[in-house]
Amino acid sequence: MGKITGFMEYQRLQEAAEAPQKRLKNWREFVLHLTDDQSRQQAARCMDCGIPFCNSGCPVNNIIPDWNDLVYRQEWRRALDVLHSTNNFPEFTGRICPAPCEAACTLNINSDAVGIKSIEHAIIDKGWAEGWVAPLVPARKTGKKVAVVGSGPSGLACAQQLARVGHAVTVFEKSDRIGGLLRYGIPDFKLEKSQIDRRMSQMEAEGVEFSPSTYIGQASDPVADGLTVRTPESLMTEFDAVVMTGGSENPRDLPVPGRELEGVHFAMDFLRQQNKAVAGDRLTKQTLAKGKHVIVIGGGDTGSDCVGTSNRHGAASVTQFELMPQPPESENKPLVWPYWPLKMRTSSSHEEGCDRDWSVTTKLLKGSNGKVEKLVGARVEWFKDEATGQMKMREVEGSEFEIPADLVLLAMGFVSPVQNVLDAFGVDRDARGNVRANTDDYRTNVDKVFAAGDMRRGQSLVVWAIREGRQCARSVDEYLMGSSELPR
Repeated sequence: MGKITGFMEYQRLQEAAEAPQKRLKNWREFVLHLTDDQSRQQAARCMDCGIPFCNSGCPVNNIIPDWNDLVYRQEWRRALDVLHSTNNFPEFTGRICPAPCEAACTLNINSDAVGIKSIEHAIIDKGWAEGWVAPLVPARKTGKKVAVVGSGPSGLACAQQLARVGHAVTVFEKSDRIGGLLRYGIPDFKLEKSQIDRRMSQMEAEGVEFSPSTYIGQASDPVADGLTVRTPESLMTEFDAVVMTGGSENPRDLPVPGRELEGVHFAMDFLRQQNKAVAGDRLTKQTLAKGKHVIVIGGGDTGSDCVGTSNRHGAASVTQFELMPQPPESENKPLVWPYWPLKMRTSSSHEEGCDRDWSVTTKLLKGSNGKVEKLVGARVEWFKDEATGQMKMREVEGSEFEIPADLVLLAMGFVSPVQNVLDAFGVDRDARGNVRANTDDYRTNVDKVFAAGDMRRGQSLVVWAIREGRQCARSVDEYLMGSSELPR
């Protein structure tokens, strides 16, 4: 490493950010990447640890010690090349990945982990600023055609890899713009959509074609209304391989009395509406939460995004409920390292204003004139069932309460991909309703059809989607050509 004793000399540096009250006035990104000097100092903390657990903790197996050393030596372009060798879109992961690599950092055993994510962020932003991110146009065309269904991070990674080895790739997306949940599921204050647009320009120069507003399925499906429809049969006829990389889009519902009241929405519908408004520069028209008491049910990242969006709308109050118990403030590192720990996490959206509560169940929603007005909840306690050994919950007697609720957002995760699409292709499914395909070759039971990302593994992280898209691309290339030079 560039500085063997750096981990003893320097402290972890946090990326600078706009103050909450200032950033609540706009939808722009507010986290700034480290300066060159700050990046060099942070990279100097990377230890000569022998076994880089960060590498295996990262789903795309980023070669983290190598680009840390290069940043320390200020060899930024070489650092960018190493970063891109394992990750097609570090500008996405450098902004929205929860950084399991940092949990696995050897320094994290008894100190603060190296700020790996912040260094990644700095490398890719410098790469774009310097003009180093250029199209990699293949030297020859193979004459093979591949259809990629779904334009999220898995589909984009798969498409880019296949285009770079000479295949003609078309990406189909039912939304009006490319990007999947990167485009319409993640707020602009976390990921500005210009990050997607410039990658699209690069991919188009590499030969990828994009077909938005196109539904793959049957014209009779309700979701197909107003869209161009392509049947699976037509894709199978026109293309040499088809890759299913759609998302896990069926949200988990809340089956309680009052669910039908106006003002109760799935979180993704709420976020999608706001992202569409930002894309159309209609910011003043999107104030769904303004002046309202907002309840967010679900304590994950999607719930956090709803908190940040509601505060930017000008909500009167924002409360977030989680069914599970409150996690500990810090993990037991000797017990859980190098794995992802369960611990209390406070997002930037929470810092902007939110009341959070745990071990809360929603019993019913009340309202009048068809509109929701109150949430009735209760506290629960968790216990281990002696017969099964599994954790179960029970309501705490006398703990029922009411809270004002003008807008209720359901952010409780997703249960499966859209089943109509799976039915149309005739692919086998696993017990959770995902496409059945392994990670050896990503092939389904239907000839020529592959599956990767959330549609195969279920709801997961962007970095896992990129990994699966890259690995699936290699399997498709092997299927088409007999062998492949693409990395796994």
